[in-house]
Amino acid sequence: MKKTTTYAAGILEAYEYLLSNHKEFFIIGQGLWSPWYVGATMTDLDKKFGKERVIDCPISELATTGATVGAAICGYKPMIVHPRVDFMLLAVDQIVTQAAKWRHMFGGNSSAPATFRAIINRGGEQGAQHSQSLHSWFAHIPGLKVVMPYTAKDARDLMISSVLSEDPVMFIDDRWLYEKEEEYTEIEIIDLNNVKPQKLRNGNDVTIVGLSYTSFLCEKACQSVEISNKITTDFFDIRVLNPLKIDDILESVKKTGRLLVVDGDWESCGMASEIITSVIEKIDISLLKSSPIRLTLPNSPAPTSKVLEQKYYIKESDIVDALVQITI
Repeated sequence: MKKTTTYAAGILEAYEYLLSNHKEFFIIGQGLWSPWYVGATMTDLDKKFGKERVIDCPISELATTGATVGAAICGYKPMIVHPRVDFMLLAVDQIVTQAAKWRHMFGGNSSAPATFRAIINRGGEQGAQHSQSLHSWFAHIPGLKVVMPYTAKDARDLMISSVLSEDPVMFIDDRWLYEKEEEYTEIEIIDLNNVKPQKLRNGNDVTIVGLSYTSFLCEKACQSVEISNKITTDFFDIRVLNPLKIDDILESVKKTGRLLVVDGDWESCGMASEIITSVIEKIDISLLKSSPIRLTLPNSPAPTSKVLEQKYYIKESDIVDALVQITI
């Protein structure tokens, strides 16, 4: 009988591996001993490995992130956990101005290899100040790697790889994925410089690209249109936003002549725009059978109303409609 794991369990396994095998690794953040804050991703780590390595701290995003960056500069492999990416904005200076620039400022002789875990926690009528993702912001910053896993395997392996990287890494996970199940596999440690988008489906009609939770919706939509509309798709999950590698996506678009990018962030200056532009710059336009489409959140803060949330967030049916539209 094959074993299965969940996305949340994959993150928990990453923590157990790192705490067991790397004494220089520790975790700091708000609410780390509480499933209300971090779901099932850190269950009993404080009991198993001690509260001096799984450090629940007072609410000061600025102070705890600064301490994490300082510890990284001094030779530790720390991770700061922000249970809501929204409130991590209080620590942007430490992440963007300090950690991301440190290696550059010192000519490569010193680095600040901290991992910043940011949790997307939206929906449930939480409103505009509790529903952001902001991954496009951080993907814009040179010197800061940005990882956004979709599968349970990537949640585990890319977290381990992020912590062991010699660069600062923004690791962004989405609570909407925590219960997603898949078959259990062995740990694989990866050089983040070499991570390419993962191709999860093969087809000839459309190249479709998703990231994090939108990859979950894309996968379901691809299955649906193949059954109901006989549309086959090359489906890619981005995995790493910075550095962004699009060579495989480019070759796919040359084959299909169509590109749909689905991003659960705002349209303006987003990852969907970056991916489409990167492809268009490098492809012979005559190979395109249809203009590329980006499917994103509207350029508006998230609503609080449940009815408006149904309109605001991307649904599987929206992706199905876009796949049909682009093949007409």
